[in-house]
Amino acid sequence: MKRNWTIIGVRDVPRSFRWYQALLGLALTAPEHEDFGQILDTDGTVLLCLHQWGEHQHPSLTSPERAPPGNGLLLFFRVDDFDLALPRARALVAGFEEEPHVNPSTGTREFSIRDPDGYYVSISALG
Repeated sequence: MKRNWTIIGVRDVPRSFRWYQALLGLALTAPEHEDFGQILDTDGTVLLCLHQWGEHQHPSLTSPERAPPGNGLLLFFRVDDFDLALPRARALVAGFEEEPHVNPSTGTREFSIRDPDGYYVSISALG
């Protein structure tokens, strides 16, 4: 088995941690560290890692000025509770980047928003 652990740079790990947990309908917990946290699915699968900008000397995570958030990255989550994810998202953002619609390529419902650091986040119905 192989897993991809996507890591994004954020300004405030605890804040972003709560934001993603709320968006995905996960139990609200605290990250294990102030500068790094893993968003876990209910089965323990890592969905996303949040890394404090400038910590641990990772070249691509030095600062948002050197590597703009979202530059070429789309965080795409497929969820089995799309109808519940929609009001959760509306409570987290002032407006949507893309309102709910059916993607003609996949035939599934989806919408897109921005997270607190400016990353583009798409939520798609699992089926």
